[in-house]
Amino acid sequence: MAFIDYYKVLGLDKTASQDEIKKAFRKLARKYHPDLNPNDKEANMKFQQINEANEVLSDPDKRKKYDQYGENWKHAEQFEQARQQQGNSGGGQYYYDNSGHPFEGFSQGFGTEDFSDFFSELFGSQGRKKGGNRRSSQYKGQDYTTELHLSLRDAASTHKQTLNINGKQIRITIPAGIANGQQIKLSKQGGPGVNGGPNGDLYITFVISEDPNFKRLNNDLTTIISLDLYTAVLGGETTINTLDGKVKLKITPGTQNGAKVRLKGKGFPIYKKDGEFGDLIVTYQVKIPTHLSDKQKELFKQLAES
Repeated sequence: MAFIDYYKVLGLDKTASQDEIKKAFRKLARKYHPDLNPNDKEANMKFQQINEANEVLSDPDKRKKYDQYGENWKHAEQFEQARQQQGNSGGGQYYYDNSGHPFEGFSQGFGTEDFSDFFSELFGSQGRKKGGNRRSSQYKGQDYTTELHLSLRDAASTHKQTLNINGKQIRITIPAGIANGQQIKLSKQGGPGVNGGPNGDLYITFVISEDPNFKRLNNDLTTIISLDLYTAVLGGETTINTLDGKVKLKITPGTQNGAKVRLKGKGFPIYKKDGEFGDLIVTYQVKIPTHLSDKQKELFKQLAES
C-alpha cells in the first residue's frame, strides 16, 4: 500500500494544532461520508484515508512517532530498541530523516555495510545471514479504522451489511443490540503484511443516530405519549408504537401528567442474548385543551366549584 501523507490528506501542514486537525477532519468527513456518496468508490477511499489520518494525528503519541519516522512510525519502538542496542555495542552515531530513512553520514566505527544492514533489519528489507545469504523481516500490516452509521431500528435487528474498505468488499453480520460507540475488530482485514507478515486488523466503530420516537437507555427504550385531558381524567385506551408493532394501553382514570408505565420486554434487544429484551418506559404527557367555548369554560367552572 502506497505511503499516505496524513497532513496532506487533511489539507494541513505539520504545525497544525489539535483543534485545526479536529476541524479539518470533521469538515472532510462530512464531505466524503459514504451516506452522501453511496456509489462513489473514490469518495469512499478518501473517507477511509481521512479516518486513518485523524486517528494518527489526533493522538499526540502517534503523531510524534509519525512526524519522526513517517511511513515507518509503527515500528518506532523497534527502531529505538535496535538503535539503543547498537549504541551499547559500541557502534557509531547514525542519522535518519523524518521518514525513518538514513542519511548517508555516520561516524567512524560504523561501516556502510553494517549501517545498511541495521536499517534493513529494522524496516523489513533484506538482512544478511552468515555466508552472505539474506532473510526478510516480517511485520504486521497497517490497522484500518472506519465508522458504520446505523439507525436505531437497524441496530435493533441482526442483519448483514457490506463495507467498502480501500476498494475491498467486506460483508459482515451486525448482531442486534449493538451500542452507539461500540467497536468491533475484524482480524486480518486491514492492510497487507510486510514480507509475508500477517495482515493488519479492521476496527469498526458503530454510530447510531437518534430516533424521533424512542430514546435508548442501555437496553431500555423511553417514549412520550400525549393524552387528552378527558382520557387522563376519565380513563380509556390509547394505541402506541413499539419497535415490533403497535400495542394498546389501558389508561387509568386520574392519570397525572408525567406518569410512567413500564412495558416489560418491549425495549431494545440485549446484545448477543437471543430473545432477551429490555423494557419500554412510556411517559404520559397530558395535553391541556385550548380555545374553549364559553359553554366549555362554564362547565370547567362548575367542576372547580363542586
